[in-house]
Amino acid sequence: MTGDLILAAKFIGAGLSMIGALGAGIGIGLSVHGALNGMARNPDAYGNLFTNMILGIAFSEAIAIYCLVIAFLMLFVL
Repeated sequence: MTGDLILAAKFIGAGLSMIGALGAGIGIGLSVHGALNGMARNPDAYGNLFTNMILGIAFSEAIAIYCLVIAFLMLFVL
C-alpha cells in the first residue's frame, strides 16, 4: 500500500513539473507571432527579427527541457 502511494506521488509530481513546458510552448508561440507581425510590417528588419526570434525560441525551449529533466529525475531517481 505504501509503495503504491509513493509511486502515485511520483507520477503526480512528474506531471506537475511538466506544466512548465506549457509556458514554454505559449512563449514560443507568442515569440513567433510577434516576429511574423514585425516582418510583415517592416520587411527590411527581417534579419534582425529572425535572429532574435530564434534566440528567444532557444531560451524558451531550454525551460521545457529543464522541466522534462526534472520529471525524469522524479520518476527514475527518487
